[in-house]
Parts: sequence; structure tokens; C-alpha cells
Amino acid sequence: TVMSPSTKRKISDFCDVPARAVITAATAKDTYEVPIEMEKEGMASVIMDLLGLGERSANNDWYRMVTVEYTNRITVAVVTKYGVEDVYISIKEALKHAGRKLSTEVIIKWIDAENFTDADFADVDGIIIPGGFGPRGIEGKINAIRYARENNVPLLGLCLGFQLVVIEFCRNVLGWKDSTSEEMGPGKHVIAILPEQENVTNLGGTMRLGDCEIDLKKGTRIEKLYGATRIVERHRHRYEVNPAYIAEIEKAGFVFSGSSGRRMEVGELNRDSFFLATQFHPEYKSTPSHPSPPYLGFVEACAKSRKV
Repeated sequence: TVMSPSTKRKISDFCDVPARAVITAATAKDTYEVPIEMEKEGMASVIMDLLGLGERSANNDWYRMVTVEYTNRITVAVVTKYGVEDVYISIKEALKHAGRKLSTEVIIKWIDAENFTDADFADVDGIIIPGGFGPRGIEGKINAIRYARENNVPLLGLCLGFQLVVIEFCRNVLGWKDSTSEEMGPGKHVIAILPEQENVTNLGGTMRLGDCEIDLKKGTRIEKLYGATRIVERHRHRYEVNPAYIAEIEKAGFVFSGSSGRRMEVGELNRDSFFLATQFHPEYKSTPSHPSPPYLGFVEACAKSRKV
């Protein structure tokens, strides 16, 4: 509800601001609707006047994005190890950005990595394996990856999810049953600690962090999604694909389609169904006006394979 003129005058008098600069911050169904509601009271003109920017024509892209009419609906399983949904807020928003761009409503089904069966995926159109730390829930996430690969369900792996995609492939395609990550314990370490992290004892703020350049192989799914052979994306990790096993993994059909020098950044399977994983976090750069390319590709693939 918009504030009454008398309420605005009272706030104006007590706060020493013009009455026209008192804008209602009404509750909206969606955060993205708030600027539109505020603009109904002339907020943009107030700000432009205060900053001396002069009059500018309105950009209607935001309005179109917020008021999009969904023509499709998909259900995406996010396989989690942390019980608080806000831990995955960037993933939720990136899915929302991509969904609105494609006029597709995205319903998230939260799957506990330590407590599910294959039957829990029967009604989903795609699976996301997000990042995380430590061994808890890892075997469950690997089983979810196996399910997606064997049943041609669109899959997007992120950070740790990328590493687990590699481990699942090594275990169940190459037959290296003891494949694991150095982070998780003994075994065949197809995932190893970054060389620069070997002697790090203080784990706070010492990971490979922030923007890094990534080269993408021409003709791969990831290159087509970005429309470029070099990109910059944000990172937050301490482990990587072990360089000693890259050649053997690729020989078995796994495609490392993105890299930063010797460091593998993207993996995919060369098949019709969407099966892609990134060491970086594409959701960190996703915005309503510029949705993340991997998320766009994932949501589009889910919509095409949508279960009736």
C-alpha cells in the first residue's frame, strides 16, 4: 500500500527531505518487483534530479523481465548437503534469471544427498550438483550423477560438482572403483590438491578465489553457450583434476572443454542430452538482464526433456 500524502509530509518534515523523495517500500511478491513499485511514485526522477543526471528515457527491459508470462514449467533437483536453502541462494537466483529469459518457471526440488533413492528423480527434468566441502554426502551426490548420466537427465555440476562428475566417470565408465578426491581420503586421487595449496595451513580466505581466464575448445557445448573461446568466471576452490589422469579420462570419452593452462575448468559428455560441469561458479555472475550461459543452456535442455 502506498503511503498517504499526509504520512509522506510528516516523514518529510521530521527527516528534512522533500516530500516527493519519500518513497514507499511496499512488500512485493518478488524482490525484482520492488523497483517497479517504487517507480510508480517517481523514484527515478528524484534520483536523477539529486545526482544532476537530467531526464533519461525509461529502460523497459526490467519491466518485461519481471512481468514475463511463463509458457513452460520445469522441476530441477538440487542435491544438497546443507539443510539451509539460503546457502544456495546464488543458484536459486541464476535459475530464476535463466527461467525468465526463456519464459520457463523453474520449480526447485531439494534432495538431501544423504537420504534419497533413484525414485526421487522420477519427476524431475534436470539435476544440479552444487559445491561444498568435506566428505559428508559425497557418495549420494556421486549416485545422483550416475543416475543423470545413465538416464540422460540434464545435469549441471558446479565446483565440487565438477570434481564429482569426474570421479563418477572414472569409477563407473573407466572402472577405477577407488577413484576419489584427495580431500575425501585414501584411494586413486583423480582429484588432487592445487600445488599452491599444499602447504597452506590457514584455511580462511586462502583458496583459489575470484576471476580467472578460461579457454574453451571450439565446437564444444560450453563454447557454443558462451559464443566465445575465452571467458572470465569466478572461482572458489582448493582442489583440481589431477593432471596425471587427464589423458586417460579423455581417451575414455570425457571431454575437458575448458581450461586455464594445465588446470581443467569444464567437463562435458559429447551427447544430445545436457551433461556439463564447471570448476567455476557461473551463478556468481548471473544477473536478471544477463543470465549465466550454463544456466540458460541447462534450463533450455530441461524444458526440452520436460516430463509430462
